[in-house]
Amino acid sequence: MPPSHRSECQSRSGSPSPCSSTKSFPSRVSTSIRLVLPAVLYDASTLSKRPHLLFALLYFAEGAPIGFIWWTLPTLLRGAGVEVDAITTLTAWVTIPWALKFAWAPLVDTLTSPRFTLRGWIVTAQLAMAASLAPLLFLSDPADALAPLTLFLVLHAFAAATQDVAIDALSIAIVPAEERGRLNGWMQAGMLLGRALFGGGALLASSALDLRAMAAAMIAVLLVTPLTLLRVALPPLPSRGGRLRRFLADAKSALRRPLTWLGLAFALTAEVTFKGVGAVIGPFLVDSGVSEQAIGVFFGVGSVGAMVVGALVGGRLADRFGRRRVIAGGQLLVGAAVVALAALGTGELPLGGWLALLVFYLGVGLFTAAVFALFMDLTEPRLGATQFSAYMGLTNACEAWSSRAVGALVTGSGYPVAFLAAAGLGLVPLLLLPLLKPKAVEG
Repeated sequence: MPPSHRSECQSRSGSPSPCSSTKSFPSRVSTSIRLVLPAVLYDASTLSKRPHLLFALLYFAEGAPIGFIWWTLPTLLRGAGVEVDAITTLTAWVTIPWALKFAWAPLVDTLTSPRFTLRGWIVTAQLAMAASLAPLLFLSDPADALAPLTLFLVLHAFAAATQDVAIDALSIAIVPAEERGRLNGWMQAGMLLGRALFGGGALLASSALDLRAMAAAMIAVLLVTPLTLLRVALPPLPSRGGRLRRFLADAKSALRRPLTWLGLAFALTAEVTFKGVGAVIGPFLVDSGVSEQAIGVFFGVGSVGAMVVGALVGGRLADRFGRRRVIAGGQLLVGAAVVALAALGTGELPLGGWLALLVFYLGVGLFTAAVFALFMDLTEPRLGATQFSAYMGLTNACEAWSSRAVGALVTGSGYPVAFLAAAGLGLVPLLLLPLLKPKAVEG
């Protein structure tokens, strides 16, 4: 809605207005969000001046449903007596749109116009995400409606993956290269906080809140976020005249550059240590005799807190000292923590083991913020959706093969051997870092 058509309520942000006492649905939604998010994260004027907070909010809205679908919902379904095989089948279906998002990412690059920009893609996708979750408001017992639940969550994942593609493309288009490290730190922080609040936090509150209340909270976030985005002043986006022809020419040019292929090779291997080891941290803690409650607190607070700190610090360091140095430092920090865990073996986990785990996740945060900034630097802005999605798709492939390999090593040789192998493999992609010079990519 244009600013001139806003009501008195809508024109004021942050502080309460005279209309806040009404019982209208928008007012109730706004009140719900103010209980979850600090005012700075939905104040349009603040977000216009601080784009890193805007993208943190967008990633929060993206991470909230992920935390619910991947963490909370499976736990609730299992508690309701649903078989594990049925639960994993549901989550497998929901994963498919995320794995294939690169296939329709070119549409985001080409189907834009002065009237329907990347902002339009994000808003449309978020409204579709909210609409696909609306049926959950009417499910009193999701265990008896797994088939329709799966259908709606797959539709939600398709919209969420499209939103992710458009958000990343927008960030590449409007954020200066020298600020991308800090940007990715805040984006990861927003994502992690959303996951923690609607994942671990929702589980802690599950005794007081049912599935419908959790769905209502997520829908509220997904409605307020696009309304906020529509009010934020964004810098002009680059012209995309002759979109399809220009896109094909840019794609051919990118495929001819050796730097593109080096980036893809790095994406396929760079996260081998923390993705592979991270996949078995839970079983490792169980086999070390740690209680389920302690594991839940660690994953809900300790690991998330360490990654948030690592991402924010790593982003700033990446802007100041360069992406490659921080990537190397983060990788070495993760590797050192994994070696320390290998030295402990199995058995009761001492204090040093918990410290090693915190260092591990701190390094993950450092590494992730810097490596995502590097991938943005390697991406041609006019291919922001397509090329960056290709890099992200290969990081998902890295997670798949590394977690499978580490899991097989744990089964065959035990945790120490598997951890040492993962730490050693993590040194290999560092050999590619000197060749990854983002300045070779012209904007």
